[in-house]
Amino acid sequence: MKRGLVIRPFEAGDAEDVRWLIEEAFGGPGEARLADALRENGDDVLELVAIHERQLYGHILFSRLRVETRNRSADAVALAPVAVRAESRRTGVGSTLIENAHHMLREAGEELSVVLGDPAYYGRFGYSHTRAAKFESDYQGEALQALAFSPEAPSMGELIYAPAFSAL
Repeated sequence: MKRGLVIRPFEAGDAEDVRWLIEEAFGGPGEARLADALRENGDDVLELVAIHERQLYGHILFSRLRVETRNRSADAVALAPVAVRAESRRTGVGSTLIENAHHMLREAGEELSVVLGDPAYYGRFGYSHTRAAKFESDYQGEALQALAFSPEAPSMGELIYAPAFSAL
């Protein structure tokens, strides 16, 4: 990890740099449009940036996700996207963002986080497909993983993502 890396909440003035970073990380504008739409629609729950010497090195966004069952509707969060500057990958910037965000989400009382991504990478943070296997989702598969922040976290039901995800 870079010495002097600062993790702080996203600010409106970060939008252009964040858009550039996400487009670079994902090779196109799709995920950047997702982040913009989540923010514009008020579906963002937690958004952080990693700054070093006034330069943006990383970004993470968690949006509202609903878990619906016959008996219950529960709030959860979806991790997407997370992006790190190309030359800073494998330096701990992404891990630092995820770990800080998880701490803040736990403190805020969130019970469940879901991600669609590389099981080897996200498994390091406690996400697992086993935890997500009983959820109904258009994204169901090995890449769909969940992490419970509390024992009361839902373990089954339909995952209802923010409307912006349907545009991907």
